This record gives sequence, structure tokens and C-alpha cells, in this order.
Amino acid sequence: MALIEIQDVHKVYKRGAEEVVVLDGLGLSIDEGDFVALMGPSGSGKTTLLNLIGGIDQPTSGSVSVAGTDIAKLNGGRLAKWRSRNIGYIFQLYNLIPVLNALQNVELPLLLVKMKPKERRERAAHALGIVGLGDRLKHFPRQLSGGQEQRVAIARALVSDPTVLLADEPTGDLDRKSGEEILTLLERLNKEFKKTIVMVTHDPHAAERAHRQLHLDKGVLSN
Repeated sequence: MALIEIQDVHKVYKRGAEEVVVLDGLGLSIDEGDFVALMGPSGSGKTTLLNLIGGIDQPTSGSVSVAGTDIAKLNGGRLAKWRSRNIGYIFQLYNLIPVLNALQNVELPLLLVKMKPKERRERAAHALGIVGLGDRLKHFPRQLSGGQEQRVAIARALVSDPTVLLADEPTGDLDRKSGEEILTLLERLNKEFKKTIVMVTHDPHAAERAHRQLHLDKGVLSN
């Protein structure tokens, strides 16, 4: 059964009197436990599609269903609550808060749910252990390498045990060695922890790590 079901989705932006079609009747089905790489030229709609799956953006028309919920029909507080439970986001830029240490950065998503501080710290420490940074809990971003910062960001995406991990160019800001380590970590999260991953990348080498590669061009998908 599909975990993510996208049916006849159109996304149109208006620039003055002009309409820009970003996604054009797109359909996509992703099973639980899948690892999908989304590729395509700049401006092809890859990040828009990722944002629709994550409930950050809404389709102009069509349906986006994740784990049986049509998120195109959610709004406001209900959408924010759904997103905090179901979506873990990994960005190209790590978006860590410089004045917080690794543990505190990873704890952030858990501040949105009712949880005792001790449990919050334990879960954040566990997530950092999974990404290989169990010995860096008290380190601040400036004390970490780029690859380690991205690991902290991945731990932050994992800490609420989301249904889906969305990764937007997760290795785009890293050197080759650090990038390989991050891709190996994503593979492990997929295989060992059964995380469903949708990754946007322009790098064919990174895309090879996924189970499936999908190409998006002018708002239309192809294999």
C-alpha cells in the first residue's frame, strides 16, 4: 500500500498577470520504506513537490495523501500538528542555531509536543547516537565540521520519529567525503530503521543510492 499518494496535482504561481505552471497534473505513488531520488534541472519543481509532501505548500488542485491523510485539506494548527508528527526535513543548509549546542538543536522539534525535559533530552541524545555523534552532545555548531553539522540536522529531523524524511540537496554543501558519509547514513536510516525517504538531488552519484530515480522536467515526472 502506498504511503504517499499524489493524484493529478497542479501547482500554479502568479507573477502579476502571468501564470507560471510548476507542476502539471503530476501523479506519484511512494510505498512505505521506499527511498526515492527526485532529479531534474533547476526550476523543474523538485523542491515544490517536496514542500507539497511535507505540507509546507498547498497544491493549486489535486490531492496529496500521506499515511492516509489528505494534507491538502488541512490548514493552520491541524496542519502544523500533522507536520510535527509525520515529517522530518533535511535541508542543504543545516539551519542550526549557533548559540545552542548539538543536543539543544536536536531537542527543538520536541518543544512542540508535551514531553518532560528529561525524556526530551534522552530522545535527542539517542538521535545523535544514531547519526554517530553521541560524543558531541555539548558541541556548538562552530565546533563541528560541515558533515557533522548535517548529522546534527539529520538527528533533529529524526528525533520525533517521523513517518517520512524529506531531504532537499542534503549533500549539496558538503565535500565529496562528507557527502558520501551522509548518503551512507541515509541508506542506513532507510534499511535499518525503515524510514521512507524522498531526496531531491542534482547529483547522479547521490541518486544512485536510492531505490528509485524519478526525473522532473517542466512539472512532469518520468522514470
